[in-house]
Amino acid sequence: MKLHSGGVYLKNGRVLADTDPIPASEAKKGTISYGILSAHNTSGEDENLKIRFDALTSHDITYVGIIQTARASGLEKFPMPYVLTNCHNSLCAVGGTINEDDHVFGLTAAKKYGGVYVPPMQAVIHQYAREMLAGGGKMILGSDSHTRYGAIGTMAMGEGGPELVKQLLGRTYDIRMPEVIAVYLTGEVTPGTGPQDIALAIIGKVFKCGYVKNRVMEFVGPGVASLSMDMRIGIDVMTTETTCLSSIWVTDEKTEEYLRIHGRSGDYKALAPAPTAYYDGCIEIDLSEIKPMIAMPYHPSCVYTIDEVNENPYDILKEAEERAKVSFGENVAVDLTGKIRDGRLYVEQGIIAGCAGGGYENICDAADILKGRSIGSGIFTLNIYPASMPIYRQLVKNGVFADLLDTGAVIKTAFCGPCFGAGDTPSNNAFSIRHSTRNFPNREGSKVQEGQISSVALMDARSIAATAACQGRLTSAAEFAGTYSRPQYFFDSTIYRNRVFDSHGVADPDEELIFGPNIKDWPEMPGLTENLLIKVVSEIHDPVTTTDELIPSGETSSYRSNPLKLASFALSRKDPAYVENALEVQKAEKAREENPSDEAAVTAALPELRLVLESARKVCGDISPDNTGIGSAVFARKPGDGSAREQAASCQKVLGGWANIAYEYATKRYRSNLINWGMLPLIVKEDGDLPFGKGDWILIPGVRKAVAAKESVLQAYVIGDEGTSGFGMSLGDLTDDERQIIEDGCLINYYRMKR
Repeated sequence: MKLHSGGVYLKNGRVLADTDPIPASEAKKGTISYGILSAHNTSGEDENLKIRFDALTSHDITYVGIIQTARASGLEKFPMPYVLTNCHNSLCAVGGTINEDDHVFGLTAAKKYGGVYVPPMQAVIHQYAREMLAGGGKMILGSDSHTRYGAIGTMAMGEGGPELVKQLLGRTYDIRMPEVIAVYLTGEVTPGTGPQDIALAIIGKVFKCGYVKNRVMEFVGPGVASLSMDMRIGIDVMTTETTCLSSIWVTDEKTEEYLRIHGRSGDYKALAPAPTAYYDGCIEIDLSEIKPMIAMPYHPSCVYTIDEVNENPYDILKEAEERAKVSFGENVAVDLTGKIRDGRLYVEQGIIAGCAGGGYENICDAADILKGRSIGSGIFTLNIYPASMPIYRQLVKNGVFADLLDTGAVIKTAFCGPCFGAGDTPSNNAFSIRHSTRNFPNREGSKVQEGQISSVALMDARSIAATAACQGRLTSAAEFAGTYSRPQYFFDSTIYRNRVFDSHGVADPDEELIFGPNIKDWPEMPGLTENLLIKVVSEIHDPVTTTDELIPSGETSSYRSNPLKLASFALSRKDPAYVENALEVQKAEKAREENPSDEAAVTAALPELRLVLESARKVCGDISPDNTGIGSAVFARKPGDGSAREQAASCQKVLGGWANIAYEYATKRYRSNLINWGMLPLIVKEDGDLPFGKGDWILIPGVRKAVAAKESVLQAYVIGDEGTSGFGMSLGDLTDDERQIIEDGCLINYYRMKR
């Protein structure tokens, strides 16, 4: 695999060149990406885009909050197709609440506002969109980070809920024209290699260097034609883990056949770059060189070939144990090297599931590898989750499931639980191999705060099946000497016709929304004050902080519709003292909001503020509770990798957070979530020691005026026992709307003031 150091031209979709008579600025318009983005841009400008999407998708840990936010902002009708799937909070009760309450709310919302409602266990969000929604040249916005339908010709993006709210209220998705990276494929995959192997190889190459961060990955080259649609889809969905903005593929007769099989031939559109197209970078991949891969704990970029692990298991597992110390400290013992027996790694669990692993071809190939074998009666288990009920139906009809059941594998329904920690949580210190999307710390559901830890490695379904055939001994699918039957797929939409509610865009304003007792409105949130006093209540120095660490997945899912309850879990795995510390600061802010002219009441709520205010006035005399907001802030080196869940930001806001401070933000979507919840996405230069630490107060005088005036640097001061010290922070690029959202305090306030 080769990463080009600069831009490249692609000639006739097949030949790479460094130069061409056509200027790069003009040839950039020849990419597929440019054409789709331009067709959906409403700004009239080539560089500053205002995108309107063709459709929206959400699942049941995001759609309640999105609809509640939109309702508070004036929603009357969904202005475009909006699919509400139920593939995350699908279990009846997790954490003590009844998730079915959210589902009833979703059904009534689809009826009231004119949407589509997919009941629990029918399909995971992305498979339903592939089967029923995506099409050539379209753009889809989803509130799940793995919203990727590029293989079908749809440019799809995963963002936090507020970005969907903007679409629901007739607003736009505002970005600069992104750079586009060619993923130039040649050759053909070797037997035993699957889509996850190719995806992990790419992630391992580009994640750490940020090669595709916030860019669009465009899959081109002669190697595309050799890949089946299921292979393309499986690679495409994992592009999220590269931190790219979106993805798109050339389309061909296989794409056309896929849509025909699904009864949607009219949604096919031939997509290819112009005869001369310029890309801002290029990833060159010979598919024949990709071997079965494994992403070791605790990130999809910790990539090795399975052969490398089998040749040197001790050193590689020892490295994973050292990575665990970064996330968990010294208090939680992770024993991976103890799983080596006779020089080979043995694992306790295999999972093939969700939008990445639950595809038809993956499961059929796994069944071929396992046919006539047994997973054994020991500790090793194998669970398989087809991505939709139509896939499930076909696997029952053609006997594949019968073959798998004979091996001891367990077949389950469409559910994303294993991917985010609400299903198949391994036992303490167990090692799970999964064809799913992520293997972040604790994402599989273990509870490190209670002393329980387990580890996940990502692998392709084929090598998981080969490992299962060896009853847990790590085995590459390249060792399988048999043949793959590849039974033809027949899609039958009868299940959807009988169970899915589709309003066909017709709203019923007389429909009453049904609220369960755990569905709560957002609390009132104040606008940005003239000055800010923020206390750093958490300081995280991990290289990357995931959204799972900012707000845990799994056990919190049942509270996603209850902002105050959910917020009580914020940073619970990473910094258990965070919530208490943030709430302590918030007492003063609530006292300030109640009576801003009563400084005595404010300082009584938080006595340390008395001296802080005195010191702050030495910097800026006009500092008082009636013009200075009081809140908390989190510092993390690089926060926001992973999920698009807006709650990673909103929970901090609900607890009185006014800002994040970082060296950089891992993803655009997390930074956007901060902005949409009225929080300052501050950036401090990484040039020596931080000018502040946990427990310090920071004064930002004139912050509201600085935001409005688009000042590039915010002057800030650390207020300490030994006086004050100044330093600068920036906000990065902000659109005019984003600045106004921050000034108004959050997106809800912004729209409320516009009405």
